[in-house]
Amino acid sequence: MTIPETAPTIPRAQAARTTAGGTQVPASPPAPARRRRTGRRVSGRRALIYAALLVAVTATLLPFAWMLLGAFKTQGELLRRPITWWPEQPTLENFVVWFTELQIGTFFLNSVVVAVFTVLGNLLFCSMVGYALAKMDFPGKRFLFLLVMVMLMVPGVVTFVPLFVLVSKLGMVSTYPALILPFLAAPMGVFLMRQFIAGIPDSLIEAARIDGAGELRTFLRIVMPLCGPPLATLGILTFLGSWNNFLWPLVVAQSEDMYTLPVALSLYSTGQNATDYGLLLAGSVLVITPIILLFVALQKYFIQGVAATGIK
Repeated sequence: MTIPETAPTIPRAQAARTTAGGTQVPASPPAPARRRRTGRRVSGRRALIYAALLVAVTATLLPFAWMLLGAFKTQGELLRRPITWWPEQPTLENFVVWFTELQIGTFFLNSVVVAVFTVLGNLLFCSMVGYALAKMDFPGKRFLFLLVMVMLMVPGVVTFVPLFVLVSKLGMVSTYPALILPFLAAPMGVFLMRQFIAGIPDSLIEAARIDGAGELRTFLRIVMPLCGPPLATLGILTFLGSWNNFLWPLVVAQSEDMYTLPVALSLYSTGQNATDYGLLLAGSVLVITPIILLFVALQKYFIQGVAATGIK
């Protein structure tokens, strides 16, 4: 009895494909398992990244949450152990003290005046110096840029005492010029504007000069309208530094009428024997609120300015 021979069964994944000419081409076997493992590996790596970012964001926002909630607590609840996150008896007493018993209107006005004029001065002078270093040719140009880079590495404490002696000799102690003039042109602002203006095509400036425009008109009509993102970045950084400046106003402003918010926050919330933590946290909320609002309003231009100037 003859047993018919049967063809061996070929897996579907290894079956040959027949072309139009009759030639059999072996099919390439798929690798679903490898793809699945790769996908799992990528998903696991992404989960770890998200977890690390979540931990970092939580660690960053936790002090702000404690400050905001603590501003509505009483002094006794803030000193209680174990601590409580949510206020058991929310109160506005800390804010009422700032707006009634203390001169917060005067302190706020001083901070606004100093910050606004400091920002305007930096926007103007840093842009002018950056334009000169980027697009003008004159003797000592490289030396001046090197000097700006060196000033970036010099701590402000080094020039603190000579600057105070100069201000004192000029009779400007406890005045607005003493709080504003030393910070009208920061080296960081000069570097920021120089880096951005250097990327503006020279053909635009040459065309303006051919049309008869002077350097000042070229700067105001051609260069400045193109510097929106770096100007916003410089404005935010300058406002932040001026608004939070504590040591220089503490030394120069020797009368209560010239105190800024950080100085008043330190002097009035900290007594000789005890610290009023509720008053301190409420004042901190009042100090950082304008900064947060400013950044939220200009964050788009801030990111564009940082990316355009290559600052990491």
